[in-house]
Amino acid sequence: MDTPIDLRALLVEREDCDSGTVSKLREGLAQGGNQPRALREVHELLEKKLETADPVKAKKWHLKLGIVCFFLGRMEKAVDHLKQTEGALSQFYLGRALVNRQAWDEALEAFDTAEKSGYAAPQVQLQRAGIYRQKNEVATARAILDKLKEMGSHSAEYHFQLAGCHQAEGMRLEFIKSLERAVELDPSHTGALFQLGYANDLAGNDEDAIGYYERCLKYPPIYKGVLNNLGVLYEDTGRFDKAMDCYNRLIKADPLDERAKLFARDAEQSMTMYYNPDEEQTNIQFRQVLELPVSDFELSVRSRNCLKKMNIRTLGDLTRITEAQLLASKNFGETSLLEIRQIMDAKGLRVGQSLEQGAQFETRYRPQQPMSAEEQALLNKSVSELNLSVRARKCMNRLAINTLSELVSRSADDLLEAKNFGMTSLTEVRDKLSQLGLKLRGD
Repeated sequence: MDTPIDLRALLVEREDCDSGTVSKLREGLAQGGNQPRALREVHELLEKKLETADPVKAKKWHLKLGIVCFFLGRMEKAVDHLKQTEGALSQFYLGRALVNRQAWDEALEAFDTAEKSGYAAPQVQLQRAGIYRQKNEVATARAILDKLKEMGSHSAEYHFQLAGCHQAEGMRLEFIKSLERAVELDPSHTGALFQLGYANDLAGNDEDAIGYYERCLKYPPIYKGVLNNLGVLYEDTGRFDKAMDCYNRLIKADPLDERAKLFARDAEQSMTMYYNPDEEQTNIQFRQVLELPVSDFELSVRSRNCLKKMNIRTLGDLTRITEAQLLASKNFGETSLLEIRQIMDAKGLRVGQSLEQGAQFETRYRPQQPMSAEEQALLNKSVSELNLSVRARKCMNRLAINTLSELVSRSADDLLEAKNFGMTSLTEVRDKLSQLGLKLRGD
């Protein structure tokens, strides 16, 4: 194993700080082990140096502190320090920190200053392309990259920015190929590693996604999205102790992150839960029976029409209504009720069974007014348009919920039965639906 790079000697004892210093810092952090802690200790030492420094030396300490804060992921502090110094390096990293804060215009100004101060123009232009891409000005980003095509032979950042353009243009295969080329040229390119992890995450390739996210952890700064997504994947694969570690790191970085606190609580509770795979399979089979359409069974025309008027479509619907409510429907008599009982008995179910277990009869099963074309179009939309978090989206996939219509037909209890779907995800789903004027069944 390589001898650990002495970060204190590099950043505190050595007077200068240039691009070579930054490269050595990245190399040192990639060694892992105690290096992140060593960098935090360096941060404390630099702050003490700054307290007693004269105005001339203070600028040097501000530069070092800005760089250190950047790699610790403390972007606001990085911006504060880097704004108090001068030079190409400081302005380049100021631009990168501002990009992280989504302060696009300020970032462009910082990159302009960096280039005028002598920072490598192609590197600055690649950062500009990234800003324009994130501002949805893809054509402008493309124009910049077209002028830098010669960088395709050696620059990971070029292929990363090109991948972003491919993604915006809907060219998924080219998007993935460009990301893979970026990682091939620079195995430590965290942006490309994260995007490859996220792409595999979306595709359900959990282990591949975990592998890419874990590689991101080796190369600070570590962004919140990496820890959040990795924590969710760890939970999905039963590694609750590792999930807890991810969420605790998020909380340590931001003690006010309520979302991370809720996720941590969910993971902690999961560590003490007993999981029976046979029971889970039984539950799945039971839910499949509840989803059987009543139209699959032989029913008289009268019974079929009555159920249709009451908006009862599945056997599960019949478990959430009483026999008295069925008989209260016009033209639904004892003969029809007998038919329904026989169907339910054959499947081991009873009319009103869910009500006996604490559910409530809801307006969904009462005659409804015909929906307008606009309302129907809204309900036909894909749940992907809600832009849910990774955890909530995975639960939608597990429950085979593809449209808003299928989502609003579920109750909060239905969703909470899904593995790793907790109150945080439920609140998120409710908020997203509320923005569209929709609610979960029973809300």
